[in-house]
Amino acid sequence: EALNTVILGISRDGVKTHCGFIEQENLNFILLSDKEKVYHEAFQVLKPKKMYGKDVIGVIRSTFIFNEMGDLVHELRAVKAEQDPYEVLALIEKM
Repeated sequence: EALNTVILGISRDGVKTHCGFIEQENLNFILLSDKEKVYHEAFQVLKPKKMYGKDVIGVIRSTFIFNEMGDLVHELRAVKAEQDPYEVLALIEKM
């Protein structure tokens, strides 16, 4: 709030799964369900991966930062959950 920022998360999981995850992780932001993969495809985050030796289509964890006008101003791909918040915060503070 101090940086006039709204955080949204999007995954292919359903709302019921999100509710449990939000509670388990004590999240303070909204998670949106994109089971139809509309936003995943629009932001091109679905990529072929190997999982347990099998070819699958997986999500490349990414962060997109928009300005107050709704323009995409930063795009971070293949982010690590441990490092991404710090990088995102630094970018938002510069806006």
